[in-house]
Amino acid sequence: MKCNYCNKNIPEGTGILYVKKDGTAYNFCSGKCEINMLKLKRKASKVKWITKAKESKASSEKKKTDKKKK
Repeated sequence: MKCNYCNKNIPEGTGILYVKKDGTAYNFCSGKCEINMLKLKRKASKVKWITKAKESKASSEKKKTDKKKK
């Protein structure tokens, strides 16, 4: 399961499940993600800590694939 805000993997049995009145369910890894999306209505693509985490994850995955090719 992944966080609807930052796309981080959520271990089973943890996280926050938020269900709106219309039945839409959101999974969050932390209260920080929940508040940023629902209360503050921020876009994940414009938040620095999410974009930096995605960049570092992408670069580390690229390094792993480079090592496998050698």
